[in-house]
Amino acid sequence: MPLIHLTTVIHAPLHRVFDLSRSITLHKRSMEHLKEEAIKGRTSGLIEYDETVTWRAKHLNKMRQLTMKITAMQKDHYFCDEMVDGDFTFMKHEHFFREIANGTVVIDIMEFGTPYGRIGRWFEKLYLKKYMRRLLTLRNNIIKEYAESEKWRVILD
Repeated sequence: MPLIHLTTVIHAPLHRVFDLSRSITLHKRSMEHLKEEAIKGRTSGLIEYDETVTWRAKHLNKMRQLTMKITAMQKDHYFCDEMVDGDFTFMKHEHFFREIANGTVVIDIMEFGTPYGRIGRWFEKLYLKKYMRRLLTLRNNIIKEYAESEKWRVILD
């Protein structure tokens, strides 16, 4: 099963980075190129513990839906979202936040699995893991851009 570990340093306060990471609105902006939209559950604002969001987006030339649920949250330090419905056999994305002298370290750990046996494992290794890592990196870069400038006020104020 693929495991993605991504570390991002953001020169902004912990609380701001944590909230931007939970923002449905900012997530939509980071994935505009995929026409991603929240269609059920929490569709705007900050997602909270035990809430779900269903995303619809075009991935790999097909419109897909993915429902994620926040299964754990420790304010300003951690949250976990897990797939409850979608094309994967499972998906778990853990978000860790640590305050440092000049900002915040964000650590993402994502695990996922695909159906289709050996063909699915082959696809994960050759393509899907890199694709998912690029999406996470893009998302974190957008969070960084907003958190380190005054743009965060458009999302959180």
